[in-house]
Amino acid sequence: MSSLQALCSGLPLRPLPENRGRWAGVPHAPVRTPSLSPAEEQLALRNALRYFPPDVHELLAPEFAQELRLYGHIYMYRFCPDVKMRAYPIEQYPCQTRAAAAIMHMIMNNLDPAVAQFPQELVTYGGNGQVFSNWAQFWLVMSYLSQMTEEQTLVMYSGHPLGLFPSSPGAPRLVITNGMVATATLVPRESSMLTLLNAGRRYLGVKDLTGKVFVTSGLGGMSGAQAKAAVIVGCIGVIAEVDKAALMKRHEQGWLMEVTDSLDHCIERLRYGAGKVGRPQTGGTGSGGVRRAICSALCPSREARKRKEVLSLGYHGNVVDLWERLVHELATTGELLVDLGSDQTSCHNPFNGGYYPVQLGFTEAQSLMASDPAAFKHLVQESLRRQVSAINRLAKENFFFWDYGNAFLLEAQRAGETRQRYPRHASLCPCRDIFSLGFGPFRWVCTSGDPQDLAVTDQLAASVLEGVVADGVNPGVKLQYADNIRWIREAAKHRLVVGSQARILYSDQKGRVAIAVAFNQAIARGKIKAPVVLSRDHHDVSGTDSPFRETSNIYDGSAFCADMAVQNFVGDAFRGATWVALHNGGGVGWGEVINGGFGLVLDGTQEAEQKAKMMLSWDVSNGVARRCWAGNQKAYEIIRQTMQDDEGLVVTLPHEVADERVLSQALRP
Repeated sequence: MSSLQALCSGLPLRPLPENRGRWAGVPHAPVRTPSLSPAEEQLALRNALRYFPPDVHELLAPEFAQELRLYGHIYMYRFCPDVKMRAYPIEQYPCQTRAAAAIMHMIMNNLDPAVAQFPQELVTYGGNGQVFSNWAQFWLVMSYLSQMTEEQTLVMYSGHPLGLFPSSPGAPRLVITNGMVATATLVPRESSMLTLLNAGRRYLGVKDLTGKVFVTSGLGGMSGAQAKAAVIVGCIGVIAEVDKAALMKRHEQGWLMEVTDSLDHCIERLRYGAGKVGRPQTGGTGSGGVRRAICSALCPSREARKRKEVLSLGYHGNVVDLWERLVHELATTGELLVDLGSDQTSCHNPFNGGYYPVQLGFTEAQSLMASDPAAFKHLVQESLRRQVSAINRLAKENFFFWDYGNAFLLEAQRAGETRQRYPRHASLCPCRDIFSLGFGPFRWVCTSGDPQDLAVTDQLAASVLEGVVADGVNPGVKLQYADNIRWIREAAKHRLVVGSQARILYSDQKGRVAIAVAFNQAIARGKIKAPVVLSRDHHDVSGTDSPFRETSNIYDGSAFCADMAVQNFVGDAFRGATWVALHNGGGVGWGEVINGGFGLVLDGTQEAEQKAKMMLSWDVSNGVARRCWAGNQKAYEIIRQTMQDDEGLVVTLPHEVADERVLSQALRP
């Protein structure tokens, strides 16, 4: 019989325990009927094998496949321990903390055959109320608990031990989430810029976007940042907007260089460029006119793209008309006038003003929306089908479109447009790749309201990031650091502040902590006059479970689970956040996403510095660890490096299936 010491030493692998199968004389859980497809069966088997090194996969794969087909679940019966399951006295558990021993006591009580409903299937009660999903998880949890200190917390996602994360003696030693589901946000301003840069690298294979054309829609709310993003990265941006007020607001704020209500002018501007740009003019339209910054002379001999013009052009009209006109130009002249495309209409709310159908003007659409919602919905879905059809045609050329995570492609699919399968036309937000590297939005607000304080924080942030790079960073994140240093060095001249004196950049764990510490010390010295608030509502490495956006590149079948965001919310709370928030919805709509948000006040005290170090580290590493476990290689590399830098961080790392034939052979009929 195994001892409690052996039970806490990790998965028994050398040698493997004997497979004794199902026990006789104890009740067993009913057979599940998941009705998995062959691809889903293979994914289930792959997910089970990631707990084990490749050299035992060939032996374990057929066993696990048989369990899946016989019982509808992989319990890993071979690893059911032969120690008698019961609640041993707390002193007998080999632990560093009594809290960990108490947790072990409770776990083993729940699996005691005298207590558990189906002990070998790890079901304690309720027919399917499992303590763990499989026996590998049991062994790993016992091992983590035995080594856990008073400055670590074990994090568990629906039975899976994500790992030990640094915390404090006053924090919980264990945080469990079970069955959290998000059924998929708005993007902070800088993410528009970073998304464009990363789209250029990924799709076009270029680091420099000058001369490239980006077409999109939406200038209200956070989507208004698209115009500024185009200018900052040096490309030509054409942004369609049906609401004249939103369009003019962005023009008056200086975010749009030019506006027009003419499709002909848009095409001329893309094709020919400008000689000398004149003063904004007023164009007569049925709605009373819209200001146009129309070039005073056209230069047919020099194309705007070849001249590498920088331009943000707002088109007052429906983006479907613009896409269809670009298709027309391709068909009649052979010219592809666009390189990159996206959509930032509020398509998560398409039938209540988030998307306006091309068949109607703005005012007409608002009227029909109120008087005949069914007719309005019909027109919206027809418009979505037309939009996707036009984008599909362009995507056959050297043009790349991505869904910005606003549920555009999802709603188009619901409308009956299923032809969204071009390799270059994917429901893909490039920010997901950034998140796998641990980079996400890091926002701060200078509560003094003084622009000089914001200028000081800009300088500090840039200097800190440059120092981090000089000290050495993972080669995979160097470009991200360069992008953000460029952004923050140029941010002030682009006049981005609207409302409070706030700024945002993208950073990883190391950068965020270093910036927060620098801010806090500057406040203590009086260099910054008042506290600085760090905050986030949604859209980040760890804070958002959104299967149609931030977590749509989670390929282990858990994309619809929301353990990460809920754990993020809880973990931030006991690591020092000034406030925390848990949201259903945000950006992609109610019932489609779960977001965990926080606020942290830096006031110059040593206590604030310690809270920032602890909370910001968790706020990033949680999401990187989750992406690592889901099989993302970039996240794997980052979390391994983070564990080397912080001995208090111990994460469960997945094993890859080295030979794909192991899966197919194990699952042969």
